[in-house]
Amino acid sequence: MFKHKIDLKSASQDTINALIDDLNTTTRGISSAEAAARLEQTGPNEIQQAVGESQFKMLMKNFISLMAILLWVGGIIAILAGMTELGLAIWAVNIINGGFSFWQERSAQRATSALKKMLPTYVHVYRDDKLIKLEARDLVPGDVFNLQAGDSVSADARLITATSLEVDQSSLTGETVPEDKQVTFIPGEGKYSESNLIYAGTTVGAGTATAVAFRTGMQTEFGQIAELTENSKEEVTPLQQELDRLTKQLSMIAIAIGILFFILAVTIVHYPVAKSFIFALGMIVAFIPEGLLPTVTLSLAQGVQRMAKRHALVKNLNSVETLGETTVICSDKTGTLTQNQMTVTNIILPNREFEVTGRGYVNNGKVKFNGADVELTAQPQLDKLLQIAALDNDTRVQTDDKSVGKILGTPTEAALIVVAKKAGISADELSHQYRRLKEYTFDSSRKRMSTINQIDSKKEIFTKGGLDEVIGQCDFVLDGDTIRPIQDSDRVTAKDAEKKYAAQGLRSLAMAYREVTEDIDNLQMDQAEAKLIYVGQAVMMDPPRPEVFDAIKKCKTAQIRIIMVTGDSALTAKSIGQTIGIVGDGVRVITGDELDAMSNEELKVAVKQEVIFARVAPEHKFRIVSTLQTMGEVVASTGDGVNDAPALKKADIGVAMGVTGTDVAKDAADMILTDDNFVSIVSAIEEGRAVYSNIQKFLLYILTSNVGEAMPSVLFLLSRGLIPLPLTVMQILTIDIGTDMLPALGLGSEKPEPGIMNKAPRNPKDHLMSKNVLWRAFGWYGMIGAAVSIGGYFWINHLHGWPDVSLAAAGPVYAEATTMTLAAIIFSQIASVMNSRSQKASVFKLGVFSNHKINFGILVEILILLMLMYVAPLREVFGTTTLQWQAWLYLIVLPIPIVLIENLRKRIAYGKR
Repeated sequence: MFKHKIDLKSASQDTINALIDDLNTTTRGISSAEAAARLEQTGPNEIQQAVGESQFKMLMKNFISLMAILLWVGGIIAILAGMTELGLAIWAVNIINGGFSFWQERSAQRATSALKKMLPTYVHVYRDDKLIKLEARDLVPGDVFNLQAGDSVSADARLITATSLEVDQSSLTGETVPEDKQVTFIPGEGKYSESNLIYAGTTVGAGTATAVAFRTGMQTEFGQIAELTENSKEEVTPLQQELDRLTKQLSMIAIAIGILFFILAVTIVHYPVAKSFIFALGMIVAFIPEGLLPTVTLSLAQGVQRMAKRHALVKNLNSVETLGETTVICSDKTGTLTQNQMTVTNIILPNREFEVTGRGYVNNGKVKFNGADVELTAQPQLDKLLQIAALDNDTRVQTDDKSVGKILGTPTEAALIVVAKKAGISADELSHQYRRLKEYTFDSSRKRMSTINQIDSKKEIFTKGGLDEVIGQCDFVLDGDTIRPIQDSDRVTAKDAEKKYAAQGLRSLAMAYREVTEDIDNLQMDQAEAKLIYVGQAVMMDPPRPEVFDAIKKCKTAQIRIIMVTGDSALTAKSIGQTIGIVGDGVRVITGDELDAMSNEELKVAVKQEVIFARVAPEHKFRIVSTLQTMGEVVASTGDGVNDAPALKKADIGVAMGVTGTDVAKDAADMILTDDNFVSIVSAIEEGRAVYSNIQKFLLYILTSNVGEAMPSVLFLLSRGLIPLPLTVMQILTIDIGTDMLPALGLGSEKPEPGIMNKAPRNPKDHLMSKNVLWRAFGWYGMIGAAVSIGGYFWINHLHGWPDVSLAAAGPVYAEATTMTLAAIIFSQIASVMNSRSQKASVFKLGVFSNHKINFGILVEILILLMLMYVAPLREVFGTTTLQWQAWLYLIVLPIPIVLIENLRKRIAYGKR
């Protein structure tokens, strides 16, 4: 048999013969019989999906949460109280919410399914000493397979042969620059950088190769990422935790009040037990927040809609509020903070440097030198360098009707095409004019690429590549319009310029040429790339997004930390981080290898400081996110590749790129950016903070109404029944569901308050039902509302002779007095919902009629009140009647002083806003 579990180190560093011996194979593969035996042992070469819980169990658990149970009980209580329709409505809300949660959970399971889709269907394998086409799932360790440009890699494999091989490993590393691969082992920097290894799930960008598979299926790096993603448990969001806490608090309050009122009604008022029970049930229902889930859902849905307009699509409603809790953003660099397109920023010639700025100067033959336009015709060196950039190039950039470019090739070569176009040189037109006669393709050993083109009546060779590899082949230099022998000072000057830009995280390509007088049919590569004329270098980078600078400042104002976690080099990451303002000069850069050597405690110390993580692997990013979470941070993590999926799923908020992101990343994430822009994350955080604020406003409003509902019953008990119930149980239920709900739902659509991003994220120890909310609800809004409603009750009785006559306990006067109490509470709600719209700002500043949903809710609750008064069947059910004009005057004027008093309080407490 063979050694199946072969690690990367032995696979890359041992000789190819040693690996082949370990795998018990040959350079021409294995037999079909041996492959069948190995397949039986290793299993198919595919991503295995863990067996999850049954669909029925997934469905049912959404209906037995604490909030769900409370709503089931609330429905039963409503039915027992004689309001069957109300009970059924409460249950309908429960069913809708549970069904939605079930759908969300099912969609989250698609992440691993998407991983499976990324593996190729077929592969060309040597079996029985023949090259055959085989289903990739049947590939086994020891199989030898062929690859060419465009093929996906089916297994982790060691190269046996390779010609000009470039592999796109962005699905693993997140970096779009292809990796050069060759048979000879070169360790490289960071994970997946070994020159002689290729990995499942990556793609061949150029060249051909033969490789021997040493790991397949779930044993591959790709499979291990899938397993890490699958095993990542869904984190309970802060909002879910807070709602559970709030539900427990409110249910305990409701039940305690119900029990207390039942005991007092029996012992003090001497109510019959059955009547006391109904009375207590009414109080419990009054304090059960039936509107909490609908209001939370609406607040989250409104946030989702606003986020969508700001390029952020949220998959899970609860994730909206979690965004507002975010304290740390672990952000990719490429495509999120940067533009994900290599761009030539500078051109270095032997005697001067040019800065390439703006969108370019197409068709006018000019570039920028020290901020001034320079004619190409006056710069033969520059003209020649751009000519080499356009002709010694296998990439093309296609633009659509919207001038959006599509790269057919590598990002580095695309940058050269674009800079030539900026100077008015079309690579396509130039290629037709100057026909390519021969090409010496790039390979990672000589690090150069050359083409021979027909230039009018002569032939020229154009060479580009690393500075050392190109300038070492040069005997001459183009200085202005003169060709002279190259000197040591020229090499030093060029090397110093390269070092200067490399220190800023930029990369450069050197350009050279010469006239070819030899017979090109028999011209060997070493001969062709000799005695070249050095022209200069093109310096390039993936530039930051222009709008990201303000977004970074906004995060700092909001006290949200940003930690860059990238697969790119430490130098480039540090340069970009300092340029856009994430970090300062004292930043610590930790590579993946250094992270491996750190203990958890050392990592915790590191992430408390300014830090950047470079050359990281998937497990590194997962570990960073996990460590931050153990420190109490609420973490948002961005990503676009397969490598990001575990961290995206582990994070409190996983943010995937919608344009460049893989299906795996999108399915594992909670939010998808439709523009791949970091700025959209900041906008989403602002909306998330608004959602929490709106939920708290709803809670304040509901608790305020509860005081008005409870106080009449308190008077009844304290007077030992001498004061008849100023509000009946049926009228309490009317308020709780009929008139409370719609204005409360309107609070869920309030826009973010000014300055919401000028403060730190909410402390996890702060809760929805805070001391401030309790004081405003019970000690301020609620008492004011209770006073005016009870006042209305006694005023009606006064109009009918009280205190000279006893308070009516039944009949027309009692119906009118309780109706007045009900109406006064409803009109107090109008004032309360206006006051609840902002914690600090005046309602007049917000605009009294600016929230249309609240206005609609107020209109509906007034219509409900009118129906209770003037529709005879409803009057009989709810014990209501019509009111005199004096009562209506009282009600219409009632909200005005309540609003004015509250605005005066806000002005005293917070100043003019």
